[in-house]
Amino acid sequence: MTMLSPPLALKSLLSAQVTAAFDTTRSLYQELHQYPELPFQEHRTSALLATALGEHGYDVTTGVGGTGVVALLYNGEGPTVMLRGDMDALPIKEATGLDFASRETATTADGNEVPMMHACGHDLHSSCIVGTAAVMAGLKEHWSGTLMLICQPAEEIFGGAKAMLDSGLYKRFPRPDVILGQHNLPALAGTIGHRDGSVMSACTNLAVTIHGNGGHGSMPAQTIDPVVIAAHVVTRLQSIVAREVPPEDTVVVTVGKLHAGTQANIIPHSAELEINIRSFDNALHRQVVTSIERIIRAECEAGRTPKPPEIRVLNETIALHNDPAAVERVRRAHAEHFGDANLYAMPRLNASEDFPLLGNAAAGGFDGEDIPCVYWFIGATPAERWAQTPGDNVAQKMRHLEMPHSPYYYPGNDVTLRTGIEAMTTGALAYLD
Repeated sequence: MTMLSPPLALKSLLSAQVTAAFDTTRSLYQELHQYPELPFQEHRTSALLATALGEHGYDVTTGVGGTGVVALLYNGEGPTVMLRGDMDALPIKEATGLDFASRETATTADGNEVPMMHACGHDLHSSCIVGTAAVMAGLKEHWSGTLMLICQPAEEIFGGAKAMLDSGLYKRFPRPDVILGQHNLPALAGTIGHRDGSVMSACTNLAVTIHGNGGHGSMPAQTIDPVVIAAHVVTRLQSIVAREVPPEDTVVVTVGKLHAGTQANIIPHSAELEINIRSFDNALHRQVVTSIERIIRAECEAGRTPKPPEIRVLNETIALHNDPAAVERVRRAHAEHFGDANLYAMPRLNASEDFPLLGNAAAGGFDGEDIPCVYWFIGATPAERWAQTPGDNVAQKMRHLEMPHSPYYYPGNDVTLRTGIEAMTTGALAYLD
């Protein structure tokens, strides 16, 4: 093996490999963007990605955790580095006006037809995985170890990481020594944000059914009104944040769905709620969820419901904590390649990811110690628009820009795609050199 000594030599060779792979990777990105698929329905997407990875000499396995893809490149002795990209889309109608905008629809489990769009950039993430695969294959003479690439389904519903783990991710394939991942944000294209420790929040989504005894609106005494009970639940839940959470901690409790009844003079038999909980501390998070369940049951008892409420977890994930030593190692590699001027301190986000399940043994359900993780953020806003956006720092400017999950969000410009490939490659080489 020929080791690269000067960073400039590595940068030159890496850049040449990225340039060689770029047009094909961009074409793949545009195809993925035009034909999105919903969580656990990514059959066409995973087939495209598996084919592309196989063409670069990787040992590819499909159907891991449903539609997940695992690709391995064995290259002598050394550590195993896992790079993760997600690939599912959202039920949003695209409004970007792109030539390759999605016009696709899908049928959901409840039979509704919905539009689909890659409004979170998972098509970009998967394309960066394939681009990185090409670059690392081209640099095989200059690194040693095992590169493990995964294209994960169903991140949007926090289902894909656990599904791949439950499918034997670390039993059927090498257990990684470090896990690297990235996400796009509307920061300046060509820049990368890092943060160690607490990065993203834990999240739990609950579905609640409150049972009542419906009847005519003119005879409320002969009914048990679930709407009144639901209203008390909604207002009482906010007392958890106000009176049960220490002021220095951040917790958000949102009732995003409240549905009951069909018309004004009918007291319904039930009310349906969906509740979203976010926090940065996993232990505190469980405490808050327990408090929510306590309040719902107590209000139902106070309201004389004919049977206890039904409470079920729709989906959930733990808080994301980046390993400080691993962050520093990756950040140094990014600084050598991109320059310190193109790195920024990432603010903590109240958004959530199922990426941390891949490294947390208890939450992920795998044996052994936790695996160190690093998750960073690549900018997606072209320089001209960034310069025109008000604000003195990254956080201030991002408040004025479209965020992921907007029908107008488009992170896949050439600068961002190239940065994503180079960031993943240099991150992997920080461990495989």
